[in-house]
Amino acid sequence: MAKIKTQFVCQQCGRVTARLMGRCPQCGTFNSMVEQVIEEPAKTASRAPLGGVRSTPKTLKQIEGDSEARWVLPINEFARVLGGGIVPGSLVLVGGDPGIGKSTLLTQMALLLAESIGPVLYVSGEESERQIKMRAMRLTQEARAKDPKAPPLSDQLFLVTETNLDVILEHIQTVKPRLVIIDSIQTVYLQGLTSTAGSVSQVRECAARLQELAKTSGIAVFLIGHVTKEGAIAGPRVLEHIVDTVLQLEGDRYQAYRLLRAAKNRFGATSEVGVFEMSGTGMQEVSNPSEVFLAERMVNVPGSAIAVTMEGTRPILVEVQGLTTATSFGNPRRTPNGADMYRLLLIVAVLSKRANLRLAEQDIFVNVVGGLKIDEPAADLAIAAAIASSVLDRAVLADCALIGEIGLSGELRAVSQLPQRLREAKQLGFRRVVIPRALRKNTEALPDGLEIVPVRSIRDALEAVLTPRSEK
Repeated sequence: MAKIKTQFVCQQCGRVTARLMGRCPQCGTFNSMVEQVIEEPAKTASRAPLGGVRSTPKTLKQIEGDSEARWVLPINEFARVLGGGIVPGSLVLVGGDPGIGKSTLLTQMALLLAESIGPVLYVSGEESERQIKMRAMRLTQEARAKDPKAPPLSDQLFLVTETNLDVILEHIQTVKPRLVIIDSIQTVYLQGLTSTAGSVSQVRECAARLQELAKTSGIAVFLIGHVTKEGAIAGPRVLEHIVDTVLQLEGDRYQAYRLLRAAKNRFGATSEVGVFEMSGTGMQEVSNPSEVFLAERMVNVPGSAIAVTMEGTRPILVEVQGLTTATSFGNPRRTPNGADMYRLLLIVAVLSKRANLRLAEQDIFVNVVGGLKIDEPAADLAIAAAIASSVLDRAVLADCALIGEIGLSGELRAVSQLPQRLREAKQLGFRRVVIPRALRKNTEALPDGLEIVPVRSIRDALEAVLTPRSEK
């Protein structure tokens, strides 16, 4: 007979306890413990594998398959983040805020791949087939209005609204798709578990079954996942361990640009980023994001500097704006938008101590234009220059870009992938780049026709990039 037991599971981190607690002992989240009744089924014969193939040990030489075999994805920005295309048998998790464009992006992918690789099954637990078709028709009609060669609705794209995973697996056996999209994993459930859909045990078990399907059958599976109010993937942390790739779709709902990041990728580089623009025809690729982020820049205006950042293997130039104003409160505010708060506090402290700038009574605001979030230290110099430019009321040279990490002693430290950053700056028309003075010889060739200004300290860098007051 089956055994029934009760346990309490944290919806945030997945911690299991034997009794109810008001606060999770692992992650510290309040009111996150949910009661679960688990029915352990009686021992039965082992079930057949989902892909129809049982595992057998093989030597490394016996294993066939090209490690570079991928399905070509016509959406180049999406393919870049995935590592060059879709790997058959991979399990990909796509997360993002509500309304950010997850379903739109994957619908576009399904429409394109249904014409090239074969049957695609789109399973939705949140929308009806009519809603999905309406979105697909809008995407294809507006795309064909711009490009008559765009493919129409494909008869290889199958839609179904279902939340029972056992029924979904039956549909997969019937359709035999090459690609399956589950929208979303939090709405799918297994009948063998007594907990509700979206609970820790349901999400974990459903993801494990889909992983088994992908690995044994070669079907690529894309999962759309919900996020918490902090922006993290909802559900147990084990969900991110099960999948092969974790993609995060970011952006401000008040802006048109969306950033697709790879937080985990077993088939490519992590921290890659793809840039899209939300439009009536869906998610449009932005092939040159640096040009887009600098399109509305005002030159010779105090408080603006250009940073050269790296997103994965791609250099991107972004405008960093700084504004300082006398505070009206006892404690001055430090408000970053797109930059790290603790990094901003460090930069302000170095400017006050090493560059003799009076910032103790100034409210400081830093904004990264375009909704991009900068985490790497190579943007320190641009942030410092924008703040100093505002407080001194002296503009940064219009044709100058800045690269460098700031140390606590006011020194500038070298950054990685410097030649790639310099080539991108030259391509966008910048004639001067301020970089840290390296103590060792750089063996990589630097681009010609670009004035390189090596400096050792933040004080020297500000003298090199700020215009005199008479030229403001």
